[in-house]
Amino acid sequence: MLARQFSISSLVFVIIFLIQESVVNQLRLPGGGFSLVLLIALTWAALSTPTVGALTGFISGFLMDLSQSSSGAMGHWTLLMILACYAVAFLGFGNDNVRGNPITNVFLVSAASVLTLVAYVITGFLLGVSVGSFSRVLITIFSNGVWALLLTPLILPVVTRLHRSLFGKQAHI
Repeated sequence: MLARQFSISSLVFVIIFLIQESVVNQLRLPGGGFSLVLLIALTWAALSTPTVGALTGFISGFLMDLSQSSSGAMGHWTLLMILACYAVAFLGFGNDNVRGNPITNVFLVSAASVLTLVAYVITGFLLGVSVGSFSRVLITIFSNGVWALLLTPLILPVVTRLHRSLFGKQAHI
C-alpha cells in the first residue's frame, strides 16, 4: 500500500517541480521569490506520519537537487529536505492541536521553510558553495519567510485535499 501512495506522491511532486521550474522561476518576484516545492513538501509532511514525511523529503529534495537554480552539491537538498520534512511530520504527528489547526500549520511550515534555508546556507558554507553576500542571503531568507506566510494559507486546502484523497482520514484540517 505504501508503494502505491509513494508512487502517486512522487507524480504529484514531479508535477509541482515542473510548475516551479517552468512558471515560478520565470517570474521576477521581490526578494528572490519562493520555492513552491519546498512549501508543498513541508505542508505535505505536516499532515503526514514521520515515515511519509521522510519519503516526502526524499522526493522533493531529489527534485530540488535537479533544479537548474540549485547551486549546491548533488544530495545537499535531499539530505536537508529529509531532515526538515521528518522533523515537521514528527512535530505535527503526535499532537492533534498542531494537525487540526490551520494557523499552527501555516506558522509551522513558514518557520520550517526559513530554518531549512538557514540550514542550507550553513551546510553550503561548510561544503564550499558560494552563496553571495551576507546581506543578500538575509534578504532572500527573510523574503522567503514572508512569501511562505502569504502562500501557505492558499496552498494548505489544496494539499490537504490531495493528502486526504491519497492517505485517507489521517489529515484533520
